[in-house]
Amino acid sequence: MKHVNQSQALFRGAFILAIAALVTKVLSAVYRIPFQNIVDDVGFYIYQQVYPFYGLAMVLSTTGFPVVISKLYAEQKQKGDHEKIRRLLFVSYIILQLFGLICFLLLYFGADYIAIWMNDEQLAILLRVVSIVFLLFPIGSILRGYYQGKGDMVPTALSQVGEQLMRVFTILFLAYVLKKLGYSLYLIGGGAMFGSITGSMVSAIILFTFLWIRKEWGMIAPRKGMMLGYYREVGIILKTLAYQGLTICISGMLMILIQMADALNLYALLTENGYGNAKVLKGIFDRGQPLIQLGTIVAASMSLSLVPLITSARIKKDISFLHDKIQLAIRIAIVIGVGASVGLWAIIEPANIMLFENNSGSSVLGILSFVILLSSIITTIIAIMQGLGSFLFPAVIVLATFPLKYLLNNFFVPTFGTIGAAYATLITLVFACGILYLKFIKMQNIPLLSFHFLRTLLTAAFMMVILLKGYLALTDMITIPVGTERIMAAIQALGGAVSGGFLFLFIIIRGGVFLEKELSLFPFGSKLSLLLPKKNRS
Repeated sequence: MKHVNQSQALFRGAFILAIAALVTKVLSAVYRIPFQNIVDDVGFYIYQQVYPFYGLAMVLSTTGFPVVISKLYAEQKQKGDHEKIRRLLFVSYIILQLFGLICFLLLYFGADYIAIWMNDEQLAILLRVVSIVFLLFPIGSILRGYYQGKGDMVPTALSQVGEQLMRVFTILFLAYVLKKLGYSLYLIGGGAMFGSITGSMVSAIILFTFLWIRKEWGMIAPRKGMMLGYYREVGIILKTLAYQGLTICISGMLMILIQMADALNLYALLTENGYGNAKVLKGIFDRGQPLIQLGTIVAASMSLSLVPLITSARIKKDISFLHDKIQLAIRIAIVIGVGASVGLWAIIEPANIMLFENNSGSSVLGILSFVILLSSIITTIIAIMQGLGSFLFPAVIVLATFPLKYLLNNFFVPTFGTIGAAYATLITLVFACGILYLKFIKMQNIPLLSFHFLRTLLTAAFMMVILLKGYLALTDMITIPVGTERIMAAIQALGGAVSGGFLFLFIIIRGGVFLEKELSLFPFGSKLSLLLPKKNRS
């Protein structure tokens, strides 16, 4: 009975964290659209140049370090050693605070050099604002790790959602007010970056509030002399945080590192090679980020929800169950990735007008739509590899994407402009996906993609494109009043997304890509199973 209750608690905790992650990712993607509408493409360029640095701090605060600290805490809690728990939390905080201080100093005092590297010296003040987040992230990491180690995911979930809500509110509020008051776009960008500080502060307040309400501060507060004679323990904690914590964090930085490479040299390459309105071009290119984020959310959330089952099966040595869930996770990532990428590519022009007011850069955004497929597969493979106990290899490959993308930009952008940058992104992700796949099939020698699966998938994608292109051609014939172009684009984009998505899903399910028991794991699985042929239903 106790084992059943523990399993239920673990499942409930994982579900709470998954919902919180989904909400924060949706907010992170969606707010960029009204923000771009307020500040236009140049203002969006300014913000996106500095955003990757904030993204690094957030990954440190929410992924690797809390996971490792929660694991170490759970081990000491099982042994009932409360003094070791105090030392663990105190030492972890000191280590992360020193790491955060180093990152802060490098970014704060190196802001001018980084801005010159980006070929835009006015960005220095924004970099200094965002550097402060590195001083705040250790508090969130430690307290999230503490609560997750206890099996209580509510404080972590609420702190993540609260942080994102405050950040989004600050960004949009200050952008609107400062724009109305006529301030420069760089000052507005600084105000938007200030949202990262207010968000981090709210997160810390929420976590400390739980400590205060539950009267737990006394249980974890450091005591005088508790470190005497325990220096070997400090080394073990440092090694664990440095290896497991950092490797998990780096593995979660895939798209942030890609954005970082673009921030550092894309605008500079455009200006050096005579492209006019380079800031506008970079801002238009950055429209792809919210589209990519929205597209990958569903695939990542659904496939990653299977990772705890994969980890559990590995520990129990249930090989059949393990292989079954690995194959399912990969199929989900590919199916949703193909559907989202091909569907977005087909309706990119009306989607661009609906979200960003005009169709500028639609060809570039169409190429970037295929990032959804590649990043969905990569994220899923990395998560499965971590569930199988492999941490270092995925981190090394993700880290390698930064210099590769940076070098490919130098090769493609001078000739092709922002389309060249889009090609560089795709080539970088194909490289990462290929290397990870080869390593993955060496670790798990199982067939992943059948001929039937690929045939059904390609048929569904092809039929969806035919439907969407026909739908757009027909609706383009409708005469509309001047000034309603954006409304018409919204009708085309949303109508296409619904009809194309349904046709794609119908062909996939009708084609037997997923079994009835697999569909039961999906949201509205019982409804989706009605699309199966009768012979395949129970």
